[in-house]
Amino acid sequence: MNNLSCVILAAGKGKRMYSDLPKVLHPIAGRPMLRHVVDTACSFSPSQLVIVYGHGGELVRQSLSDVACEWALQEQQLGTGHAVQMALPFLPDNGATLVLYGDVPLIGLDTLQAMVEAGQGGKLVLLTDIIDDAAGYGRIVRDGEGRVIRIVEEKDATEAERHIREINTGIMLLPNQHVRQWLGSLSNQNAQGEYYLTDVVGMAVTDGVEIATANPRQSWETFGVNSRVQQAELERIYQLEQARKLLEQGVTLLDPARLDVRGSLSCGRDVVIDISCVVEGRVVLGDGVKIGPNCVLRDAEIAAGTEIAAFSHIDGAIVGVGGKIGPYARLRPGAELAGEVHIGNFVEIKKTRIGQGSKVNHLSYVGDASIGAGVNVGAGTITCNYDGVNKHLTVVEDGAFIGSGTMLVAPVTVARGATVGAGSTITRHVPEAQLTVARARQTTIPAWKRPEKKD
Repeated sequence: MNNLSCVILAAGKGKRMYSDLPKVLHPIAGRPMLRHVVDTACSFSPSQLVIVYGHGGELVRQSLSDVACEWALQEQQLGTGHAVQMALPFLPDNGATLVLYGDVPLIGLDTLQAMVEAGQGGKLVLLTDIIDDAAGYGRIVRDGEGRVIRIVEEKDATEAERHIREINTGIMLLPNQHVRQWLGSLSNQNAQGEYYLTDVVGMAVTDGVEIATANPRQSWETFGVNSRVQQAELERIYQLEQARKLLEQGVTLLDPARLDVRGSLSCGRDVVIDISCVVEGRVVLGDGVKIGPNCVLRDAEIAAGTEIAAFSHIDGAIVGVGGKIGPYARLRPGAELAGEVHIGNFVEIKKTRIGQGSKVNHLSYVGDASIGAGVNVGAGTITCNYDGVNKHLTVVEDGAFIGSGTMLVAPVTVARGATVGAGSTITRHVPEAQLTVARARQTTIPAWKRPEKKD
């Protein structure tokens, strides 16, 4: 549809959330609910995107500082009709306006596209659903020929109307040529004392504007969040939907109910993900990757055949083909591992390149370093990279062997094929293919006694 505008209502406080954070900024899958709705709306490339804000206004605006949109302030929350009135100055006189809600985060693009298609020719389109328990919802009232004639809110409904199972989700597509007139005619003479957007349906009937309806692909797309309970319910719905999509793509999930995807996850063939893993940001897993239980993957690229053992954290890192990581390993931003690299238990790697086939297997910290191919880094090795002000580089060239308990005080270089004896503190260049030992001579003091505690 040409000249499609979107208005997102996001002014509510959310009293039942019991939080200082505006309701629409509470997260689903690690992103504010409002961001979910905005991203879906932007998929249409609308001619105008208007966000009606109110409670916690500056926080709401800051959360979308990267989005090109218009902001309409609703200082008093006097109903949905009043909210859309605040957006009127930004809406053109032609085309159509899609009205969405910042606390309905799972609305699907396919569902909205069906609404837009149904609205061709200047129709007013309502997104409705048929549910078994309609308590609390506005009901769709139709005439004898099945045409929509009005929407009645539950508090204003008769006993007969309360038995209607077709409900209004609140999402609608409005023809702009009538919007100003309809919104200007709204009244708050109802049980809530509010200006209902749904009253425009009766006005459309009076004006002879055809009313069409569309239905969501899934009922949960239209679920809103008004409490922590509802937030948790939508989180699980969202995560199970992500798990279903991964399963359909051939990914093995040992328990689909125990995976959280809070970003994007792209998987090759024969990927296996164990229980209680969390995915954040953009994560890419190559063919045959195996992720053990209780791992956190954030903004990571993990190449084919790599195995990530339990309780490992991979954050902003690149892991090459056939790597073995963990358990209890931590790869921090800037870690770039070539193929066949082994990173073992309780090892932390930060801003370091590690060459083909190298190993850092136990209880070590390697930061701000360049490690060559075929290097063995012994247990308890630390790159002392920080002087209190600046970070310095440690270079370990191909084939070097670093003994256990070594301190590499940067800036320092261990040359190709060198061996560093265990327990050394290295502060100067280590020459190629030689053994270097830097530790104090062992001394025994006879007849020495430990200090005793005084009375």
